[in-house]
Amino acid sequence: MKTQWVALRRLVRIANGGTPTPESDNWNGEVPWATPVDLGRANGFSLNETERNLTTKGALSGSTIAPKGSVLLSTRAPIGYAAINDVPMAFNQGCKALIPRDGISAPFLRYSLAHVGPQLQSMGQGSTFLELSASALASVKIPLSSTKVQTQIAKFLDRETAQIDELIGKQELLIKLLGEKRQAIITHAVTKGLNPDAPTKRSGAPWLGEVPAHWDVVGSRRIFRERGERARPDDEQLTASQVHGIISQAEFVATTGNRVTSVIKGEEILKHVEPNDFVISMRSFQGGLELSRIQGKISSAYVMLVPTPGIDVEYFRWLFKSDRYISGLQSTSNLVRDGQALRFANFAQLRLPVPPIQEQEAIDAWIREKLAVMDKLQKPVLLSLDLLRQRRAALISAAVTGKIDIQEGGFEA
Repeated sequence: MKTQWVALRRLVRIANGGTPTPESDNWNGEVPWATPVDLGRANGFSLNETERNLTTKGALSGSTIAPKGSVLLSTRAPIGYAAINDVPMAFNQGCKALIPRDGISAPFLRYSLAHVGPQLQSMGQGSTFLELSASALASVKIPLSSTKVQTQIAKFLDRETAQIDELIGKQELLIKLLGEKRQAIITHAVTKGLNPDAPTKRSGAPWLGEVPAHWDVVGSRRIFRERGERARPDDEQLTASQVHGIISQAEFVATTGNRVTSVIKGEEILKHVEPNDFVISMRSFQGGLELSRIQGKISSAYVMLVPTPGIDVEYFRWLFKSDRYISGLQSTSNLVRDGQALRFANFAQLRLPVPPIQEQEAIDAWIREKLAVMDKLQKPVLLSLDLLRQRRAALISAAVTGKIDIQEGGFEA
């Protein structure tokens, strides 16, 4: 099968998205508004509903409407989710619309983007979060065949990947259930303690509910202060990640394969981080706070929290990653959307439980023991899921690059 590699700029029109201003007449209308979160849920499939909608006014004044049958691609946080919009759809600045030109099959384009996904991710740049620019995206080449063959390949992959997707769905459901059990273990331990018979009292904190009667519940400022120190000359550049925590930028690049733009000018605005600092990052409203184990420097957009002596940071590490705490953090602002950062003022609004120090340490040890069992149960499931995803990716790559002859192999659509 004859295949040529062609730059996307020749095959599609690329449109940027946006977010309207918060005025009420821009929101809650009938125009779906896609974000990377929406694309993540529909990745590899079609999308016709989104978490939030815009009015026509909001879509026209602050966003872009992609025509039905476009391919929406997430280009930051993270890069690479792709779905075909079944209805005209607006989208935010974390996405781009690839509007096919004549002769280009949208389903084939979606599969081709999956094939070049690792390349797209490696092209992301940014010091706070990785983003793929429109010009970089336009330069990416994908394998291209005739319109007829594009359609045949897409139909073949729809059929063959459906079987794999069913197996993937079962494994993902199992992982989700294990994850929910994991969160339940953490949340109960850090908010209720380990003794089910302990007397309780009202905490006075709506997000927290009742706590053991012998625990203190105090304002966040009493046990954490904001670090205002600027970066030191010998500080290593750090990266905050919900997956990897606070790690060096070099380790992040080596682990993920993503490129990060280093700060050269204006480095004096970076902030210093010490071991045992907690970091409020761009995504803390989704996944809680990160505990740093290392010294370094980090984006000025982040907030560092210094614990007072006499508390166990490991207990608070679990607390700040609990579902209940994250929900409380989200309640501190109605402006948290589209990656907007939380500030120290948000953190300071929540009162925190403070068990006796020996109990903090016991809770940490108990959680570690329980989660070690959960990890053993989850390991073979993750391995199976990884193998299924590799199989799916290999099938897509072989089909779109012409290594599988759809017609001669008896797969004609």
